[in-house]
Amino acid sequence: MISPFKKARIDVKQFTDKLSHDGFRKIFESIDQLGVKKSVDKIGLDKFINQCAYMAAGTGAIAGSGGLITMLVGMPVDFVNLITQQFRVTMGIMYYAKGSYRVGFDEFMQLVATSFKIEAGVAVTKTMMESIAEKLLLAFGVRAAERLLPVVGAVIGGTANYVFVKRMAAKVKELNRVDKKVTIPVV
Repeated sequence: MISPFKKARIDVKQFTDKLSHDGFRKIFESIDQLGVKKSVDKIGLDKFINQCAYMAAGTGAIAGSGGLITMLVGMPVDFVNLITQQFRVTMGIMYYAKGSYRVGFDEFMQLVATSFKIEAGVAVTKTMMESIAEKLLLAFGVRAAERLLPVVGAVIGGTANYVFVKRMAAKVKELNRVDKKVTIPVV
């Protein structure tokens, strides 16, 4: 008989493998890069980042709002939305820094890996993708128990997702040398 902890560890490993093999690519391909560009152009980079952070916070709050039931049903949706919003933010920052909104999956994942402080070589490898998935699951899973309390779980889930997206945006901005404010001297 398999203990509940061992079964959970096996389930997490299987989820990590699935996410790293084709999950990231599916999420990446589902994002409208032109739409990200248009949003950044229309509202600015910082407002775009805030918008994505609020969207991530929304699913975090919903997943934690009703205790165990909503957590079990909502966490997979929340996790995918959190990754999607983080990917959108990363694309927005890359566009802002480079001026080109079209980015390939390999180049994109190398930046994501670097932002998680994972060694990223020239090629996207299975190990690199698994490391990203593990770090995401670890960051997400740490707050899972806190979401068991109705209402309090909503606040925790929403806040944690918001802060996660904002912190990752700051790291990606730093990696792309995007300053928070551009000062134009008056001559």
